[in-house]
Amino acid sequence: MNEHIFTPAYLRLPPNVLADKARQAEEILKECTLCPRECRVDRTAGETGFCRTGNKPFISSYGPHFGEERPLVGRYGSGTIFMGNCNLGCLFCQNYSISHLGEGSEVSFERLADLMLHLQEQGCHNINFVTPTHQMPMILRSLLIASENGLNLPVVYNCGGFESLHAIELLDGVVDIYMPDFKYDDPEMALKYSDAPQYPDAARKAIKEMHRQVGDLIIDRRGIALRGLLVRHLVLPAGIAGTAGIVKFIAEEISKNTYINVMDQYRPCFRAFDHPPLNRRITAREYADAVQMAIDAGLKRIDGVTI
Repeated sequence: MNEHIFTPAYLRLPPNVLADKARQAEEILKECTLCPRECRVDRTAGETGFCRTGNKPFISSYGPHFGEERPLVGRYGSGTIFMGNCNLGCLFCQNYSISHLGEGSEVSFERLADLMLHLQEQGCHNINFVTPTHQMPMILRSLLIASENGLNLPVVYNCGGFESLHAIELLDGVVDIYMPDFKYDDPEMALKYSDAPQYPDAARKAIKEMHRQVGDLIIDRRGIALRGLLVRHLVLPAGIAGTAGIVKFIAEEISKNTYINVMDQYRPCFRAFDHPPLNRRITAREYADAVQMAIDAGLKRIDGVTI
């Protein structure tokens, strides 16, 4: 079904490098600093920090997904694996049953590898790890197993943007497509709505490193993304997200050729109803203004927008 004309990054690594990276990542779990919260708990000894996750894969669901950006979905879908729990505390999370309520189950590394191979067999164009940040070591260990058993799809790191620089650096040569959110420009908003005042600074540093590793998004003749950076930005009511500052940063410090999805699908979920103005959808004007901000900043590749 798929034309495998592209060799993913993890298959181009020298022998034993992926195994070494998995071991280095697992060492971090002993005093966890996988994300900027730096809980420093020993997740290998049963301790859990903010993300409430141990040292085994914790999966919510998986399957071909057709609701992602067009370059990921193609004809046969993006092979999404939703990792359970989260390192952010967003009051408005639309997947709150997974991120906040712990929906999911612990599986073995071999089972996670089997899921990747099953998605490949179904014809998916990529393996898309959703909310991978706090489970990066488990993903590397399972990816190693899957790659030894025939996996040859690009890996998508579909994260919230609240990443530690050293963790992203460890992924150099493993991830083909980085797809981070960039949620907030203002630390006060990040604290108020996601309990993460470090978010804007951490996201800027991480996205710079992601782009250094993979560059601008490369799309093949079928319209399928193979490698590069794709940034998501969810427009929030009343300018809470700070769109102008975010698109300015991307255009001036990353690349004007960055593929960005300025998203209009915000709807109140979870605890948003208790926190106006998050208790309403965005208006058509708010969305149009956000897209115009991206255009005015000089961004040339805006998902679904013809410039």
